Formats: sequence, C-alpha cells, structure tokens
Amino acid sequence: MSRQETVLVTGGSGYIGSWCVIALLQQGYTVRTTVRNLAREGAVRAAIGKVVDPQDRLGFHAADLTSDAGWDAAANGCDYVLHVASPIAIAEPRNADELVVPARDGTRRAVAAALRAGVKRVVLTSSVAAASPRTGGARDSASDETQWTDLDDPRVGAYARSKTLAERTAWDLVGAASGTTTLATVNPSVVLGPVLGRDFSDSVQVVQRLLSGRVPGLPRLGFSFVDVRDVADLHIRAMTAPEAAGQRFIAAGDFAWMEEVAALLRDNLGDAARKVPTRRVPDVVLKLVALFDRSVAGVVPRLGERRTFTSAKAERVLGWRPRPLEETVLDCAKSLVASGAV
Repeated sequence: MSRQETVLVTGGSGYIGSWCVIALLQQGYTVRTTVRNLAREGAVRAAIGKVVDPQDRLGFHAADLTSDAGWDAAANGCDYVLHVASPIAIAEPRNADELVVPARDGTRRAVAAALRAGVKRVVLTSSVAAASPRTGGARDSASDETQWTDLDDPRVGAYARSKTLAERTAWDLVGAASGTTTLATVNPSVVLGPVLGRDFSDSVQVVQRLLSGRVPGLPRLGFSFVDVRDVADLHIRAMTAPEAAGQRFIAAGDFAWMEEVAALLRDNLGDAARKVPTRRVPDVVLKLVALFDRSVAGVVPRLGERRTFTSAKAERVLGWRPRPLEETVLDCAKSLVASGAV
C-alpha cells in the first residue's frame, strides 16, 4: 500500500515515537522524524527496521525541543504532524523546570511550525497525567477526557505539570490561529509493550525492575496500562478521522496492581521470571526508602490508590480497542529478555 501523504513524527528515537513511525510506514505513509542529533539516524533506522522495511519512505531532521532551529524545515510540506517528543522522568527532579520548560516550549515550537506549514492536523501526545484528579482525594477514582489536572494543587508533580502545560499550550496555539489546521490529543496511561532495543521509556521499568530483581518486594501500587502499539494506532486514528478534530482521547487499558503484574510474569515466563518477587512490601518500608530514593518518593502518595481512566470515547468515536493486559506485559517482558536489558 502506498499513500501520497507525508507525516512528521517528532521524537522518532523515543519509545512511542518509534512505534508511531512503524505504524505509519506499515500503512504506506511517507514519514519524517526529528532527532536531537542526526548521529542517531543509524540506530533509529536499525531499530525500526526490526519491524518494518522503511525503504525510501523515512527521512530524518535535526530538531531539539529547546531550540528554534530545524522545526520549519521538518514540518514544511507535511500533511500531518504527530508531536510525540517530550521529556519523561520517574524520579521527581529537583527543579520542575527541567521537565516543564522543554515540554511546554518544545510543544510551542512544534505546533507553531505545523501551523506555519499549514498541515491538516496536529496530534499531540499528552498523558493521563494531564487528566487526573487532585492528589489526596478519594482512594478510588475514574477519569475521562473532561478531567484536567489542577495546576493549583501544590502536590502535582513536575511530570504532570509539564504534560498539562504542554497540552494547554497546544490548544491555545491552535485555537488562536483560527486556521484550517486542527488539533487532537492522545493521553496515554502507563505505556508498556515490546521494546526495540535498550533505549526505551522509563515506564517500561515497571516490568524491567521486576524481572531483574531490583525491587525487593511488591508495593501496594497499581496503574492503568496500555500497549505502545495501541497508542501508536490511536495516534493515526486521531490523525485521520474527521470527528477527532478538537478532541482529547485517553488511551488506557486495564488497571492492575504490581502484585498482579508480577504473577503474570511468574506464571508465563518460567526461568526468566525467577527474580520476580513474591512478597509484599509494607507501606511503612516504602515510605522509609522514599527518604533516600527520589524515584520512590514520587509514588508514595499513590500507595493503595486505584486511579483508573476510561477509553470509552476513543472506542466509541474512533473504533479503537486496547489489547489484553497479559499480551502487553508478556510481549514487553520477552522483548526485554531478548534485548539483554534484564
């Protein structure tokens, strides 16, 4: 299948970005992608080439979220832009601007370039972190796209703040432009699924740390998970469907406690799961560890909290369906083992 349309995917070396490139190539699009340094092109081509042969339909442009250079050249002549590139971190940074500034200003640069290029639609990769209830509220909560994270809440972390401000920036820019370019956003939950090598998202550490035995036990933590391949699929649906213009779409699959994820690994991976812990970690122990480990400190407020997100809108409007959690977790684990990451 060959299409005559060109799509720019920002951050093609990233976890979601690389799978968006793959999905677009599989559907016959011509794809451009941005990387911070063109020296990365060979590695990105090799990773993508494990799944699909790009032939002559993949080009690279140098563009950085913190610089104006390169964005217009990357966007000019494109029909669509998927703005995926954004910083991510599990540990809370000492200065929130480490995440907020590149996320917000990078979005401004990418969306402004798309508007100048006159693309049909921009699809922004946001996050459920931009669609979450106030911290410290009900232990069980369910959110949809009408929910916006309250930035007046002092307990909102740097990552959630960065994603919320970036998404607000995109909506403001497109709204003020009053042109033909439309915007849709995809708000994924915790993203898992197969990795293409050792350069993968921090979110995959949920499985990597269990397999490698880097966690001594299982805390009372749970997340709504979604497969990276399904996230890429939703980006393309949001890109092409007329009814997606001006809409947010949550991409979330099943909620699972860490104890349930660990059980999936032990029950299906045999010796590869021999280091996966079986015992629970009391809350008080995790709170003590959090005093010395910033990556743990960020999740302590979520202990025992069942925060879920519904993808009913994406399913109803775009016909999107997430795959089963078991497939996502096991494909993620097997690819980590195969790549030597555990």
